Amino acid sequence: MFAMVLWATRVVGVPEHEVFSTLFFSETWQSVFAIDHSFFFWGGLLGLAVWRRQIILRAFAGAGLLHALADFLTHHDDARRQFWPVSDWVFQSPVSYWDSRFYGDIFGVFEATLAVTLTALLCARLRQWWERALVLVVAGPMVIPILLTGSLHSLHGMG
Repeated sequence: MFAMVLWATRVVGVPEHEVFSTLFFSETWQSVFAIDHSFFFWGGLLGLAVWRRQIILRAFAGAGLLHALADFLTHHDDARRQFWPVSDWVFQSPVSYWDSRFYGDIFGVFEATLAVTLTALLCARLRQWWERALVLVVAGPMVIPILLTGSLHSLHGMG
């Protein structure tokens, strides 16, 4: 999603409010989200990684599956088709990680706090400078917009 949003807003020049009100809900974007949030895709990849004893792939697939589960529980109006390709059914959670109408302000603070805390714990635990740098690069897309805009929802054109 980050790549799609950056491409649309920075390269193509689509205004952020249009990205999150129109493009985000388009069939093309929703098709990408259905694949990259599919429990079947990530579960299958995790099964393959376990079977092949590939620890890095196992970590990647496990993270993808965990992300899909977190999104399943925290997306309301923008819920994903997480049972694709078996079903197009969508669960609309009563909680949104960003929409204040569905506790997004509360959950956003929790999410930001969790990201900063886990980033700090990982950096404290890791000994090599390049490991810490890698953690900071990965955490950057979550933390930098909050620091630059002072808004938990700036990535959604809401900040």
